[in-house]
Amino acid sequence: MPLLEIKDLSIRFGGLQAVKNYNLTMNPGDIRGLIGPNGAGKTTVFNMMTGILTPTEGQVLLNNWSIEGFQPYQIAARGIGRTFQNLCLWRHMTVLEHVKMACYSKITYGLFGAFFGGARRKREETQMTNKAMDLLALVKLDQFADQLVGNLPYGAQRRMEIARALATDPKILLLDEPTAGMNPEELDQIMEIIRLVHGEYKMAILLIEHRLKFVMELCERIQALVFGEVIAEGEPEEIRNHPQVIEAYLGKEIEY
Repeated sequence: MPLLEIKDLSIRFGGLQAVKNYNLTMNPGDIRGLIGPNGAGKTTVFNMMTGILTPTEGQVLLNNWSIEGFQPYQIAARGIGRTFQNLCLWRHMTVLEHVKMACYSKITYGLFGAFFGGARRKREETQMTNKAMDLLALVKLDQFADQLVGNLPYGAQRRMEIARALATDPKILLLDEPTAGMNPEELDQIMEIIRLVHGEYKMAILLIEHRLKFVMELCERIQALVFGEVIAEGEPEEIRNHPQVIEAYLGKEIEY
């Protein structure tokens, strides 16, 4: 049984068909890429998978359980974590507080326990702090745990967002443009982090990315989306040489 199965997922906004008959199957440990020009519908696919948008048609099955129509927090609890193309940060909070905030989705002591939980609340708070610090160490930010997130360099903020997504214990991690705005050094760091996460947790990863070289090096299979429809799917070499991908995505030869 696949971990994730998406069947004929479609969405319309008025007369605009934003995504049409999108299909995807993923198993634990898969690492896939989704490419395409701006406006192709890539983030819309992520938003339907995570409950931000409700599909017009189609199904999203997680462990054979239909999740379309669920709220984002319910989908996160079932095992889909994500980052966003635009960073969602609270600059007055520390790096550690950001990651701990995501850990609160797993607490068991409830509102009463928050006020009167005593030892149980303290135990869970300690566990959350330790978990958050372990995740920050994974993305090489543990030494910045007490800094305000607004003081971090942009690339470090991106890495922190990955740690925050991991704090929800996802089975599938969706990364939306994880290298957007990065310089070459930051690009190498984020590549290393994604490989570490994949190796450490053996989770499925689906990423949206404009940098073809990055996707080709990282992903086992890639889909190319244009005007809401998949025009090509296959291994990196197939996508690299696919004439429709070259024409629609770049309009020229792919350069490396």
